[in-house]
Amino acid sequence: MVLLSIPNGNTLSIDVNPNATTISAFEQLIHQRTDLPQPLLRYSLRIRNPSLLANPDSLLLSDLGVSRFSTLIIHVPLLGGMQSASAPPVPPKPRLDFLNSRPPSNYVAGLGRGATGFTTRSDIGPARAAPDLPDRSAAAAAAPAPAEKAEEDEEAEEKGYDENQKFDEFEGNDAGLFANAEYDEDDKEADAIWESIDQRMDSRRKDRREAKLKEEIEKYRASNPKITEQFADLKRKLHTLSADEWDSIPEIGDYSLRNKKKKFESFVPIPDTLLEKAKKEKELVMALDPKSRAAGGSETPWGQTPVTDLTAVGEGRGTVLSLKLDRLSDNVTGQTVVDPKGYLTDLKSMKKTTDEEIYDRNRARLLYKSLTQSNPKNPNGWIASARVEEMDGKIKAARLIIQRGCEECPKNEDVWLEACRLANPEDAKAVIARGVKLIPNSVKLWLEAAKLERDEENKSRVLRKGLEHIPDSVRLWKAVVELANEEDARILLHRAVECCPLHLELWLALARLETYDNSRKVLNRARLGLPKEPAIWITAAKLEEANGNTSMVGKIIDRGIKALQREGVVIDRENWLNEAEASERAGSVATCQAIIKNTIGIGVEEEDRKRTWVADAEECKKRGSIETARAIYAHSLTVFLTKKSIWLKAAQLEKSHGSKESLDALLRKAVTYVPQAEVLWLMGAKEKWLAGDVPAARAILQEAYAAIPNSEEIWLAAFKLEFENKEPERARMLLAKARERGGTERVWMKSAIVERELGDVEAERRLINEGLEQFPRFFKLWLMLGQLEERFNHLEQARKAYESGLKDCPKCVPLWLALANLEERVTGLNKARAILTTARKKNPHVDELWLAAIRVELKHDNKKEAEHLMSKALQECPQSGILWAADVEMAPRPRRKTKSMDAMKKCDRDPHVTAAVAKLFWQDKKVEKAGAWLKRAVTLAPDIGDFWALYYKFELQHGNEESQKEVLAKCVACEPKHGEKWQAISKAVENAHQPIDVILKKVVIALSKEQKAA
Repeated sequence: MVLLSIPNGNTLSIDVNPNATTISAFEQLIHQRTDLPQPLLRYSLRIRNPSLLANPDSLLLSDLGVSRFSTLIIHVPLLGGMQSASAPPVPPKPRLDFLNSRPPSNYVAGLGRGATGFTTRSDIGPARAAPDLPDRSAAAAAAPAPAEKAEEDEEAEEKGYDENQKFDEFEGNDAGLFANAEYDEDDKEADAIWESIDQRMDSRRKDRREAKLKEEIEKYRASNPKITEQFADLKRKLHTLSADEWDSIPEIGDYSLRNKKKKFESFVPIPDTLLEKAKKEKELVMALDPKSRAAGGSETPWGQTPVTDLTAVGEGRGTVLSLKLDRLSDNVTGQTVVDPKGYLTDLKSMKKTTDEEIYDRNRARLLYKSLTQSNPKNPNGWIASARVEEMDGKIKAARLIIQRGCEECPKNEDVWLEACRLANPEDAKAVIARGVKLIPNSVKLWLEAAKLERDEENKSRVLRKGLEHIPDSVRLWKAVVELANEEDARILLHRAVECCPLHLELWLALARLETYDNSRKVLNRARLGLPKEPAIWITAAKLEEANGNTSMVGKIIDRGIKALQREGVVIDRENWLNEAEASERAGSVATCQAIIKNTIGIGVEEEDRKRTWVADAEECKKRGSIETARAIYAHSLTVFLTKKSIWLKAAQLEKSHGSKESLDALLRKAVTYVPQAEVLWLMGAKEKWLAGDVPAARAILQEAYAAIPNSEEIWLAAFKLEFENKEPERARMLLAKARERGGTERVWMKSAIVERELGDVEAERRLINEGLEQFPRFFKLWLMLGQLEERFNHLEQARKAYESGLKDCPKCVPLWLALANLEERVTGLNKARAILTTARKKNPHVDELWLAAIRVELKHDNKKEAEHLMSKALQECPQSGILWAADVEMAPRPRRKTKSMDAMKKCDRDPHVTAAVAKLFWQDKKVEKAGAWLKRAVTLAPDIGDFWALYYKFELQHGNEESQKEVLAKCVACEPKHGEKWQAISKAVENAHQPIDVILKKVVIALSKEQKAA
């Protein structure tokens, strides 16, 4: 094998033996592989040793020193052109003179032909200083000296590159290591791989880079706001400017009102010539003038003798108006339909016929005319053609066309109906009579004939005449029954069910009109004729219920479902539930319950029954079908006797929509099957207590204690019952027994509350300390101890109590707030500020601590510090409603609207923000909006008493007595327990046993005092 390097840079491998291959054979083989000419190959081989190549046919490659795996290089000799010696030399092409000279200093390429809309490298400049261009004119005269050439080469070697080399797109200006190498497919594949790697690395850093860019943009926009954002508040106020204020704004460049010119409007009376011209254009002449008649009617005298009588203009207007009024008359009946008071409005509302509409009508007229002529037996063509004429106002032509249609299509009822519609009222009866005579079996014609009659007796006579021809028409039977009295209707329905035995409505109508015994017979006959109709069985059940036979209702429904299943009818559970709701609306409760009992379980898997039935009951409750929901719960409780959740939902339904007796019976039954359910016992006791039956409530709690002896909830409920009914000794005894049995921290807290109510301070302190020994992490006992010391002005002991509580409960926000309030009163602002700062560090993202710090600063008139804290608080707690509400109240009055809009964007459904917006409307005297927003606030948070007090105060100022009572009743029903003002007043010792309405009024008084102080 010998390797061969050819001029294009590639290397070929030729499988030959150098010891057995001659030079000539090797040249032929190379010529076949590379298409290089043999003389070129021979020259390349001879340059190694020309003396040996005298006889190439016998000379071997090994004689030239070529061995296996040797590499031979083919050189391309520069032998000159291919021109023969005999041909004369071709003279060189003369070069233009301006190409051999330097361009002028201000020369711009392409400027003369207008090619100046782009940028080239010559505009930007090279990366390095460009060398001086040689003077071609001088170069033609003398060549550069060899010494200068050598100096340039040495300088290029020192720099490492040649300034005059050609720029390469891939390598650039630098001479790379592989500058002379060929860019093949492997290099291309490698570049593609590296490019994919770069894209992959770029995509991994894309999210982080975009997030960083977005953050930088937001930071820049925050530090450099736009002009429009800076003046957003002022632009919102522009809607309050009046038209005069807008006009008084000077134009751009005009800074004074001195140059503003008032618009001057001049009014000139209309000349008579203009009125006369208008008269000539608009006047409608109904008769020829005597002068025109004298001229044969071919000349108009108005142009010869101008008229100066302006009264003729008014007469012309009257003529046009009378024509328009005549056009408004009814073309069918001949009666006018013009409103004498609003005829001008009718004139304005008249539809003007355009040229396009006229063109379309003419085309339609031709089309339908062609249709009626080519196919006269097609009734639709005659009807359409008549309606086109009617639209065009040609009612007589329409009647003639539809008359021809009746003659061509006498057996089509639509043509006769159209003819009756277009005919005069006097002729309509005759037209419809001809129609029913030709088509006696048309129900539409008989019904139309009955409509034309004004007397009910005549209508009934026409319908009965129609029934003689069409006895099986249900529509005719219904129409004639509606016109008859009860006795005649019963007789007619008997005949109707004989003629139409498969129509259910007729059977049911007859059953409703008959007596009880006859109705049962009618329904039995209907059941035999229509065995697959469930409505018959439901009607039979309603009939039995209406007559007091409620015991038969369930049997009928059960028998009916089985009979329908035997007939192959699919029992659709949803349809039967709808029938149950319909029965409830009709007052048939027993039927509703029977339907639910027999169909509620059809098609429901056993494991899905509870979930499905509860969902059905809730949906029925939402739709107002209370009896249906009650029936579903009743059936569910027969299957799931021990499910507490179903008993609770049924009890809630009875509490909302039932009576006290039904609720008591249900709860009694519930605790019988689920005796371990504390909530059922407590609900029963509470209902008795609210009803005023305290002994019955005590009895229920005693039974509950016997069933659940170790239930703390029952102990506390019994305590609350005695405590609220002013039986402190009973309450104290119950709590003592609960403590002896190992009560929880709530028992100790309630015990201390009882002693506080009774005024025994030492017992209260003793119970609190004993409770704290057992439950040191219960923060309410620490709060009660600190409040106890504050009541007697033992401020140092109160501070120690709060600090001790914070050691055990560092996350308790109420303890931090209590200690800060105490320090503010005792030592001042600095200590309270330090405590609140420490609290925020230990409890981040707590809006109550931020709000307390802001209020402390406002209390000491540090408004700037309060605003600074508010901005930091909103950054840390951006979704806090109480902070946004406080921010709205802190803002100056012109900015409150903007602040409220920002708050609504952040916390749309927050009750504090809603109440703040309501206050803004209230201050702006927008009473309706303020009331609506306050109602929304109490709806969003019915447990916060402050909103109820604000709502009640609003109604006291702007509402009536009825609305005030309504708000008071809703507040009592919701039983609010939270709220800053509400808790402070309701938990005071003097208000311990006050009802909710009294607490509400006291909170309203407190709000009024606070408003006056502000």
